[in-house]
Amino acid sequence: MGGNFPFVGERKSELRGLHRVEDLHSALEALRDHLAELQLAQIAHGRRAIILFEGPDGSGKHYALKQLAAAFDPCHCAVHATRLDRRRSEEGHWLAPYWRALPAGGNTAIFYRSWYRRVLDERVHGQCDEELAARLFDEINEFEAQQRDYGTLIVKLYFAVSPAVQQQRLEQRSRSPWRRPGPADMPLIVDNPAYLRALAELRANSDTRWSPWKTIDGDDEPHAALLALEAIADAWAGAMPAEPPQPLEAPTRVA
Repeated sequence: MGGNFPFVGERKSELRGLHRVEDLHSALEALRDHLAELQLAQIAHGRRAIILFEGPDGSGKHYALKQLAAAFDPCHCAVHATRLDRRRSEEGHWLAPYWRALPAGGNTAIFYRSWYRRVLDERVHGQCDEELAARLFDEINEFEAQQRDYGTLIVKLYFAVSPAVQQQRLEQRSRSPWRRPGPADMPLIVDNPAYLRALAELRANSDTRWSPWKTIDGDDEPHAALLALEAIADAWAGAMPAEPPQPLEAPTRVA
C-alpha cells in the first residue's frame, strides 16, 4: 500500500504555510490534479471508498465538496445529499438507504451529511433519547466496520465553525431568494449547549480505529477545502497501490 506519491510528503509542509488567496487557489488546483491521479489507481485496482462531509450549516463543507467534485472523475463517484429518514422499524432499517448507495469496485460514494444526522440533529432537537442514541452508535460502528472489513476506505471529515462565522454565513444565505429554508429546516447552531453535548458524544462514540474523524476548521473556506483535500489525498495515497495492476497472462491452451 501507499508508495510513490511524492506530492503528499513533499508539498504538505509548503501548503500549511499558505495565507494569500492566490497561493491557496494555486495549491487547491495542484491538489485537485493530484487527487485525479490518485483516483486512477483506485479505478484500476477496483478499490471502493466512502467520504463523509459532516458538520453544521455554514461550516464550509459545501465549498470543499465542490473542490473535490472538480478533481474526481464523475463517472466513478456519486454525491449523496442526505435527508433525515425517521422511518419506523416496520418500514425497514434506517440504514437501508445508505446500503443502497454503497460504491461498486473502483468507485467512491460521497455523503454530504450522512447517517450521523440521527445522532446529531435528532439529539439536538430532542428526538433521540440516551437509549436510542446508544443503539444508533452501535449500529453505525458495526456498519462502518463491515465496510472496512470488505476493503472499503472510509474518510470522515467533520467541519467545525466558530459561532460568529456561522451566524454571518447563515444571515447571508437568508437574504438570498434562491436559498430560503423550508419549514422543516432546523440548522445546528454551534454555540447551542445541546449541540456541543451531541458533538462531544459523537466524537467519543464514533472516532474509531477503523474510521477516525478528521476535524476541519471551516472558518476560512479556501483553507478548509485545502485541508479537506489534503486529508483525502493522504488517505488515498496510503490505501491505493502505487503501481498499475499486472496484466493477466494468456491462459495456456490444453489439447
